[in-house]
Amino acid sequence: MATPSRRLYGLGAVMTAALLVCSRIKGPVGGPLYLGCLAVACVAYLFAIREWMRTPKYPRHVLLVSLAMAAAWRVPFLLAPPGPQDDVLRYVWDGRLQHLGYNPYTALPSDPALAKLHTPETRQMNNPDLPSPYPPGAQMFFKTITAIHESAFAFKAAFAACDLAILLLLLADLRWSGLGEHWALAYAWHPLLVPCVAYNGHIDILGALLLLISAMSLRRCWRACAAITLGLAIAVKFLPIVLAPLYWRRVRIRDGLLAALLVALLYAPFVNHGTIPLGSLGVFVQRFRFNGPVFGVIERALPPQAAAGLAVLSGLLTAAWIRRRWPAPSLHAWAWPMAVALAAAPVVYPWYLLWLVPFLVPGVALPLMIWTLSILSVFFVWYSHALGGPWQVPDWTLWLEYGSVAIAAAIAFVRRRRVARKTE
Repeated sequence: MATPSRRLYGLGAVMTAALLVCSRIKGPVGGPLYLGCLAVACVAYLFAIREWMRTPKYPRHVLLVSLAMAAAWRVPFLLAPPGPQDDVLRYVWDGRLQHLGYNPYTALPSDPALAKLHTPETRQMNNPDLPSPYPPGAQMFFKTITAIHESAFAFKAAFAACDLAILLLLLADLRWSGLGEHWALAYAWHPLLVPCVAYNGHIDILGALLLLISAMSLRRCWRACAAITLGLAIAVKFLPIVLAPLYWRRVRIRDGLLAALLVALLYAPFVNHGTIPLGSLGVFVQRFRFNGPVFGVIERALPPQAAAGLAVLSGLLTAAWIRRRWPAPSLHAWAWPMAVALAAAPVVYPWYLLWLVPFLVPGVALPLMIWTLSILSVFFVWYSHALGGPWQVPDWTLWLEYGSVAIAAAIAFVRRRRVARKTE
């Protein structure tokens, strides 16, 4: 009978083979073979989670070999050029503009007067008729990376460093909490990190890193650090603002004011005629729709801005409920409010769920874990669109993605009821 270590090696080998084949597929992402390889990796990953739950501890060399596998399947994706119109090309443009003295919140990439500012990469960016939608924390990061090198690869390398930093922080937290270090593999092996970080390179991984630092700081009562890093995470993307109730009465007022001041200072260089720069954020809420069936239902009764506000409110209420029920919540508490807000958002791209992945260790939040895997199926839209299809998630993909989450939630509910009956 195979030992737990050998079973884990076998699952790692399956994931390595599937993802390396995936990295060799030419053409647009999301084709049948591409999704098939990702599906194999996801199934192997779920079996690996079962192994980690059954085995309290692995030898150190097993952990090191497993981490080496995770590094091996990232490398070919990291070295591959990004796809045309990937968001990372906008990052290069925004950083380049700042060095040239332009405001990314007012400058349009499609403006003929700015045509000479483009590089071969930035000419392929998406939505060139809109200014940047990214908050000032992200803009400062873009400026920093382009000061080193103006290329998509420079950003991908920086995001790989963020990926590694999250892994190291999780290892440290697992040691601090007394849990098995092998649970760090629940992050390192997650298939979502391959297309959304190693290949495409998305700013969300930086926000997830800052938010993880904030959550860990709060658990250790490092209140100033917790408040500042939360502010920085919000300045990268606005999603973690729904977590504010988790910090209520756990950070000092002066810490919150310090974080607010820092965010204000990040905005200062971009203020235009006394107005706070939001770029194309309003257009994004008004016009963009993708993989948001819940928002589609809400929008039938409310204007888009009100529907988006309701999504934010639902996340805030979830965080307030968690704060009231669990005064010292675990890392999972940070994932649920963001997941609730995202579920009701007008746009839910796969990389948005990167914010959740570090907080699913050790992976017991089954519905959220399943969602971070099932959402990979929407990459089919990239493939079908390249063949002339509409930029729309087909019904079968929506059923696969959200139906899987519903089934996982039902299983989790039944299990909890059984445990409750046994303890009565």
